[in-house]
Amino acid sequence: MLRYVGQRLLQGAFVLWAAYTVSFFILYLLPGDAVSIMASGDEQNAVDPALVAKLRSEYGLDRPLYEQYFIALGRALQLDFGISIKNGVAATRSVAEVLPETIKLAAAGFALAVLLGSALATAATFSRNPWVRQALGSLPPLGIAVPTFWIGLLLLQLFSFRLRLFPAIGNDGAASIVLPALTLAIPTAAVIAQLLSRSLRQTLGEPYIEQVRAKGASEALINFGHALRNAAIPTLTMLGILVGNLLAGAVVSETVFSRAGIGRLTVTAVNSRDIPVVQTLVVLAAVIFVVTSLVVDLIYPLVDPRINIGKTAKA
Repeated sequence: MLRYVGQRLLQGAFVLWAAYTVSFFILYLLPGDAVSIMASGDEQNAVDPALVAKLRSEYGLDRPLYEQYFIALGRALQLDFGISIKNGVAATRSVAEVLPETIKLAAAGFALAVLLGSALATAATFSRNPWVRQALGSLPPLGIAVPTFWIGLLLLQLFSFRLRLFPAIGNDGAASIVLPALTLAIPTAAVIAQLLSRSLRQTLGEPYIEQVRAKGASEALINFGHALRNAAIPTLTMLGILVGNLLAGAVVSETVFSRAGIGRLTVTAVNSRDIPVVQTLVVLAAVIFVVTSLVVDLIYPLVDPRINIGKTAKA
């Protein structure tokens, strides 16, 4: 068990290093320059070469690229990602100030996604009406195909502008999180429903289900006590990717609904080429992915006792 966890931690460390390194060089390959953008102020002002040279020296951007990388990597290992080029404060502080709002949004979105996706999958699988099964089964592909921003705009138009049930923008109170969370939840719920319904159909065709039925178990016990529990395992394996989808969706959702959070900070940082902030966000996303994957692996034996992490690690 300890050996397995150690191996996963080493893999996680490699993922973090790779994410940091790839993002570092990609950001330098993008057109535009953070210092030039900051020096110009806006598109109508000419860039002062003397000011640009001074700013480059202050931020260490006049050094060779490989030297900048190793200096930045050394600081990152100490959880120092540098100073934001846009606002002059620590990049970690810029992220920490908006992180709680995104956590609330992501948690609400994830809870809704699990609830909606599970309900849709079970209804589509266990319904005895073939027309209902077919209609419900067609919803997950539709939810996956529809762009997140379009879902947000549709909800905004219907529930904010027409029905006036929820506020259109901002972070003011619990009501303001409903539409952004629903926008975030629908695509993720569609993925959960598609995976879970397919797994449920496969599980219901397994021989042990017929054995349980032959012993006189009720359909409710078969469906929810045996089939659903085992069918949830493939969905759990996708949990890390689903969390990544939530983070990506947060960028769109917070932009559509003008919410202060990681999403809007990401858009601003990328547009202004604020490399320290962008890299802090990339590493944060990688940490969440690594931790989620490890937690899912440790949860497996609780869901299915047949899975033994110790034997898997030795194998």
